Amino acid sequence: MNTERKQPLDQDALEKIRQQFDHSPYPRIALETSPKDDYDTLYIHSLVTSYYLKHRRVIETTGKVILDAGCGSGYKSLILAEANPGAKIVGIDLSEKSVELAEKRLKHHGFDNAVFYAMSIYDLPQLNLQFDYINCDEVLYLLPDPLAGLQAMKAVLKPEGLIRTNLHNAYQRSMFYRAQNLFKLMGLMDNIPQEMEEEAVFETMKSLKPGVKLRQEAWGSEYNSSEMTEDRRKELLYSNHLLVGDKGFTIPDMFALLHQSKLELVSMVNWRQWDVTELFQKPDDLPALWAMGLERATIEEKLRLYELLNPMHRLMDFWCGHPSEAAETIPSTGKLLRIEDWSDTDWQGAIVHLHPQLRIEAVKEKLLDCINRMAPFEISRFIPLPALKPIYLESTSAACLLPLWESAQPIQALAERFLQMRPVNPATLEPLTITDAFDSVKQLLDRLEPFLYVLLEY
Repeated sequence: MNTERKQPLDQDALEKIRQQFDHSPYPRIALETSPKDDYDTLYIHSLVTSYYLKHRRVIETTGKVILDAGCGSGYKSLILAEANPGAKIVGIDLSEKSVELAEKRLKHHGFDNAVFYAMSIYDLPQLNLQFDYINCDEVLYLLPDPLAGLQAMKAVLKPEGLIRTNLHNAYQRSMFYRAQNLFKLMGLMDNIPQEMEEEAVFETMKSLKPGVKLRQEAWGSEYNSSEMTEDRRKELLYSNHLLVGDKGFTIPDMFALLHQSKLELVSMVNWRQWDVTELFQKPDDLPALWAMGLERATIEEKLRLYELLNPMHRLMDFWCGHPSEAAETIPSTGKLLRIEDWSDTDWQGAIVHLHPQLRIEAVKEKLLDCINRMAPFEISRFIPLPALKPIYLESTSAACLLPLWESAQPIQALAERFLQMRPVNPATLEPLTITDAFDSVKQLLDRLEPFLYVLLEY
């Protein structure tokens, strides 16, 4: 992929994208639909999540300024507002029709601290604003110049700020690129696709024999379902077969863009689903060549191996920010060490936070029910994204965490609570010490922190 910026920017390509989304705003989600119960999505869009991954500190979202770059019809802007209480939301989109829908959506849900502009990502510096967080979802792969888009976002990103963006996976979507090339050859994408082109695609795919490769791979059973609504059919066609400007990328392409824009990868958004060791039948007993190679491999090499072995992700969805060297020059209250590098003194002074998307009444009620029934508590039930399988806590351990639903707690306070609940060793009936209780709480937190269910500072 050639990521060198071309001058001038292709205004004709931008205009075609604008016209497509004026004709068919995305996503097609009803105005009244609320994301309040979609805890996985709120977890992703919470600034707390990515900020902790980058800086190992817990941030307060009140007063922060968040950009939704390519806001579309505003559903992601609404998610950002719900996930980041007290933040100001700024949305931009090429499509004036989309901006109007986004404004209406946020007002409908009672968010007044939000403003929207019809403009290009390339023109972001004209806003004269600096952002704590930028969400650029399902946009970068459409831009005529993705590098210029990343550079424009970097120019308005605060020194400790984070960008969440994504690129279409060239391997996973290869069938849709074949479909797009077919429909370009048929002249269906010469102009902005509309009803006539929609019908031509639908009739073409439906009339192919079931064994034809393109139909097998790019035309699932959902398309032919009698339950499919007209809105859903349009959304699928315009986000796959007739998506103007759509381009595919690989992991090397992604890192090339980051390198050229002088941004640093923080993490894949669904980082647990990019673990190459989990592709093996025995992750803890890899073939010798793999065990030795992965021990020395960079994060780019590990992600590249994953995409070659198992290109299952439609999006290469990632967080990035200014290089670490810049972040380390900012006065900070904590060190940027991961907990596996903590000393005993660090652990003794730790403050424990519950992730804000778990600190809700529905989760607390489920926890109390499990405690009362002395049943295991499935902490991953509400936010399964970072877990590859359900994560259960024994009821006493879960009860130890209960104060976190009220506020952050010193680890010592949790250890004292644990000792009150379990004063003796259940096997030997010998009294436990505060050191025993502290070690048990430490092991529990060490188990939960990789999923960001708990966040630790010192």
